[in-house]
Amino acid sequence: MAAAAASSLQYTLHGVGAASPKPTRSAAPVVARRSGVSVRVAAAARRSGSARAHGGLVARAAVAVNADAAVESKSGGHEVLLFEALREALIEEMKADPTVCVFGEDVGHYGGSYKVTKGLAEMFGDLRVLDTPIAENSFTGMGVGAAMKGLRPVVEGMNMGFLLLAYNQISNNCGMLHYTSGGQFKIPIVIRGPGGVGRQLGAEHSQRLESYFQSIPGLQMVACSTPYNAKGLMKAAIRSENPVVLFEHVLLYNLKEKIPDEEYICCLEEAEMVRPGEHVTILTYSRMRYHVMQAAKTLVNKGYDPEVIDIRSLKPFDLHTIGNSIKKTHRVLIVEECMRTGGIGASLRSAIIDNFWDYLDAPIMCLSSQDVPTPYAATLEDATVVQPAQIVAAVEQICQ
Repeated sequence: MAAAAASSLQYTLHGVGAASPKPTRSAAPVVARRSGVSVRVAAAARRSGSARAHGGLVARAAVAVNADAAVESKSGGHEVLLFEALREALIEEMKADPTVCVFGEDVGHYGGSYKVTKGLAEMFGDLRVLDTPIAENSFTGMGVGAAMKGLRPVVEGMNMGFLLLAYNQISNNCGMLHYTSGGQFKIPIVIRGPGGVGRQLGAEHSQRLESYFQSIPGLQMVACSTPYNAKGLMKAAIRSENPVVLFEHVLLYNLKEKIPDEEYICCLEEAEMVRPGEHVTILTYSRMRYHVMQAAKTLVNKGYDPEVIDIRSLKPFDLHTIGNSIKKTHRVLIVEECMRTGGIGASLRSAIIDNFWDYLDAPIMCLSSQDVPTPYAATLEDATVVQPAQIVAAVEQICQ
């Protein structure tokens, strides 16, 4: 990756919440310092036995983070790329719980298309890291059945666009079987994979499926944006009793950050305060976090003080964190890579209007990708997604 991109992506992380451990796990909370902000890290105790109780212009070459973003754990932590953080989460959970398994195309000896599962087949065997045929509907359905019978499958879509072939299994099975079975079955399945725009992969391989899945009852959705929250969200999703879709961005896999050596998890329903501010609340997630932070530098130089929140939980929204910010700034800008029509931004704007209308001093603005198939040409591809200059112009308009 180009070294020049590293300097354009320097950022500082701020407090990430940790999920409460399951009742069957005894955990001693540890406080780490993250850029001067306290972060609760759940240092999980040993499990009893081996099984768990039932129950881009800016980011095109994203490679590095500021040293100030490092987490100071008791042992100093270690530096990982985002895909390595996801891999660590899988290894830790598979070692701790023999019911955790991985399904997908090329996840075994090839190690996955982005190497998230590299070496797992050698560590855990071909039955727990199962290479499947090119048949998304079949292996996703198999994952649902495995979850119904007590396993905790992690299903990888080699590209999130391919999971449209499994939409029936994700919608009618993953999301609804707990209800339609009268509570007889739980579906503790994780569906994960790369998506997003920025690598000249063409229209079919550059899709953002958040808008497709958000209306499915019973389904949780989260989007990771840093190595720290990628690992924490993956572990929390595996331990959840609900079906969880974890969205990863193709341009963020080589993002580097220091994470704690101690075990930790992130709350699946909690947003992250990236930058506190006073003048306007900017809500974003995934790759757009970095476009927003790039714009924030310009805005600060112009005299604005934006508050940046990575919503992380795409369903449900963390309206507590979002609401507290709106009550302080009284202005909202939503920045997303999802499509404008029926996207996450549209749902988030509706939720804000329903809950915080009286606190708004200006109309909510939403910057989204254009409602067009993603072009292959790099310049046209960049033109379809929100760029930092547009974010700066939007904030200036809101704050007039």
